[in-house]
Amino acid sequence: MVFSYVPVLALFLLAGGFAVFSIIAGRLSGPRRYNRAKYDAYECGIEPTPQPIGGGRFPVKYYLTAMLFIVFDIEIIFLYPWAVAFAQKGGATVFLFVEMVLFIVTVFIAYVYVWRRGGLEWD
Repeated sequence: MVFSYVPVLALFLLAGGFAVFSIIAGRLSGPRRYNRAKYDAYECGIEPTPQPIGGGRFPVKYYLTAMLFIVFDIEIIFLYPWAVAFAQKGGATVFLFVEMVLFIVTVFIAYVYVWRRGGLEWD
């Protein structure tokens, strides 16, 4: 019974050893030129702007985009088990097909609603 966990333990040891090796190798082989530019925040080539102490406010559009991503990501998560069940039944089950069509139509209605409301615009 104890031997069944040996591969898991070996994987943890291998991952930990790789992490420690990477940190040590980076320290030994990397340049040690510390300057002001190295300590500045990198924001995709844009000069960083000062932020308020509280971090400032984010536009609601960021949260809406995140929620849309979650909705469509969950749709994909439900499509995989459905495809496996549909393939195991031989693809001849009308109930499974109608079930997925209704699910996709429901998500598509939400997509059209968000599109019409301007949720996909980046102005």
